[in-house]
Amino acid sequence: MEIALFGIGSLLVALSPSFGFYLFARVVQALGGGGIFIIGSSHILSTVEPDKQAKYLGLLGAMNGIAAVLGPNIGSLLLDLTGKWHVLFLINVPIAIVLFILGLRKLEESSDPSPGRLDLIGTIILSLGILSLMLGLTNIDVDFVKSLTRPNAWGYLLGGVGLLSLLLFLEGKMERNQSGDPILPIRLIKQPRYLMVLLIGTLSGGLLAAMIYIPSFTEQVLGISAENSGYWMTPLALAAGLGAGLGGMLVSKRGPVFTVIMSGLIAAIGFMLFPLWLETRWQFIIASAVAGVGIGVILGAPLNILATEGLKKDKGSALASLSLLRQIGMTLAPAIYAGFIARAFNNLGTLFAEKFPGILQQNLAGVTLSADAQAELAQIGQRMSSGTSGVSESELSGKLGAIQDPTLKQVLGDSVAEVTKMAAQTGFGGLYWTAAILGMGIIGGGALILIPLRRKSLQGGKVKEETV
Repeated sequence: MEIALFGIGSLLVALSPSFGFYLFARVVQALGGGGIFIIGSSHILSTVEPDKQAKYLGLLGAMNGIAAVLGPNIGSLLLDLTGKWHVLFLINVPIAIVLFILGLRKLEESSDPSPGRLDLIGTIILSLGILSLMLGLTNIDVDFVKSLTRPNAWGYLLGGVGLLSLLLFLEGKMERNQSGDPILPIRLIKQPRYLMVLLIGTLSGGLLAAMIYIPSFTEQVLGISAENSGYWMTPLALAAGLGAGLGGMLVSKRGPVFTVIMSGLIAAIGFMLFPLWLETRWQFIIASAVAGVGIGVILGAPLNILATEGLKKDKGSALASLSLLRQIGMTLAPAIYAGFIARAFNNLGTLFAEKFPGILQQNLAGVTLSADAQAELAQIGQRMSSGTSGVSESELSGKLGAIQDPTLKQVLGDSVAEVTKMAAQTGFGGLYWTAAILGMGIIGGGALILIPLRRKSLQGGKVKEETV
């Protein structure tokens, strides 16, 4: 059903006659695509022997990593060949048809031992609550405190919190009365261990969101052209696929909690390399690959195993809640990440006033300028020192277009690029430090799950390694 919806939605997007219809078609596509991974994981947990589940979940995660590489690259190729965005969605249709047929012929149906009635009201409230939170976060700009005083920010945020609170009340009532199948498993959420798994899932969503900024980082810091920046996602995405397979093996040998802790450690190290070490393109490949392995490990088997461990029913609900919290993490984190970049570029005028003169003098060393070029340079220097904020990048770029002397234009252009790169490094440094902190949070969450397990083992008379 999910694959069919995704295929139909993709076809409708490609045939959209208007923007309104396009949005409707994207909703249909999202309704199908949103459940595919959850259903795949749930099917594995329902049909595969426990000792093989970690391996299969790792393979499923690895396929997602490979898809993350093939998808953007194939999409770019198709766009270059055809020049039409419609083909990016049309290609999903034959794939969906093949998967639909293979699913009917090769997969055996699995279901929850005690399925309940669809919680339509809960689904609507949850969707509206998340939408309200997203709108509120979107309306928060660089001036965080001032943004929160505006109704279009705090109003939506307060509405989202209110709707989610109402949802928890209604879901708890439904569960107590046994009048349906709640979209949120309240009896699971009340368990500290499961709550910690959801928290780790939220943090893992924040790590995933850091991947979004890789193309911008390569453009603004490494100087990669915009048309090629997307290809530089490949090292991280490939490493994520390898990490997912590695995560499955680690879960089988050392247990899901150990694997979660290792994923947080590897991801934290990878993202710390960005601000601490990265200067060249080959260093970027290494740093992004390390971070990708950490992300891939946690996206494969460990959290899915932890979320459903010991459950005879509600496995689908447990996985769906985990996926939901991961999506919330992916929604919240970009608002934080974008703030670092926005603040860095908002301070660009001050940075130009402080750094541009020195950089310009270094670049002018040994360069001979004509009399006219020296006069133009003197005017720019006078403007730079006329105020505390200095000249803006846009103003300086406008002056560059009017400069006739090619040597001066080249020197000024290189100097502007260096200052802009410094601002970008500051912004992205904050972004990736934050991602590293999220990785450390995953380590802490895994440790908090591990401590009660150790205590139980000690109370039993001996310490046992945690296994699945």
